[in-house]
Amino acid sequence: MDITLARTFLEIVASGSFVRAAENLHITQTAVSARVRTLEEHLDAKLFVRNKAGATLTHAGEQFTRHASMLVQVWERARHHVALPPGRESVITIGCELSLWDPLLLDWLLRMRTSAPHLALRTEVGLSHDLIERVAAGTLDVAVVYAPQLRPGLRIELLLEEKLVLVTTRASATLHPEDYVYVDWGPEFAAQHGLAFPHLVNAGVSAGLGPLGREYVLAAGGTAYFRLQVMQKYLDSGRLHRVRGAPEFLYPAYAVFAEGADMSVVAPALEGLRAVTQVAPAAAVAPVAPDVTRPSPSA
Repeated sequence: MDITLARTFLEIVASGSFVRAAENLHITQTAVSARVRTLEEHLDAKLFVRNKAGATLTHAGEQFTRHASMLVQVWERARHHVALPPGRESVITIGCELSLWDPLLLDWLLRMRTSAPHLALRTEVGLSHDLIERVAAGTLDVAVVYAPQLRPGLRIELLLEEKLVLVTTRASATLHPEDYVYVDWGPEFAAQHGLAFPHLVNAGVSAGLGPLGREYVLAAGGTAYFRLQVMQKYLDSGRLHRVRGAPEFLYPAYAVFAEGADMSVVAPALEGLRAVTQVAPAAAVAPVAPDVTRPSPSA
């Protein structure tokens, strides 16, 4: 079967619409419909029911979803195997969300270099939605993201229960709005931050990337929210201080991989991620939306 048919089917499932699938695939809606008809002829079953709201799966379509995902993954795995570097048995490709890659990806690469020398390593950084789409399409083995959406055929495992804390270069450890730096940690953080600090919505300086905001604050001084584990060394050295009484925001990291993934390749990658995030192996869990919690008086 033409692998393009399976990819088109999965895109319709993900977008819920022939129209949106055509836009995402950069083809006409007529081409999408033609591919679905060809696929239905191959399977001798109707896969979608189309209506004004979009397209919903039939029972046969639901049954085929997992197989389509596996077809794409097997094809992509075969392509990777054909072009293996000398001395490597397989390839593992991992993608990390922009706000989470530093220092996780470097730590993972260093560990995998010694713990899994038989694997060729590929790393990428991108947006959560795009990374998860690629896992579903079979072009990415593992995605590390903050707030993954559940999708058919994918597994989600909690890696790190990180939190965002307010830190400052001021020895007084108090918040001064004039030197506040807003770091964009995503829409969930933005919503909760707006409720907690409505007067800081329009900060004088904003950074769309955590490492950029961190280096700015360390160089110029100021106050901002950062991931606690990344900033702990600066807190320990006294270069930064926790702002007293400031709320904390949960910022967990999840690993997303396909149910039908080749675990001989994915398992070592997950073990490496657990090791560098210092989390013991756990069962796959559903994502939990971040929440605002108040630190204890001693925090």
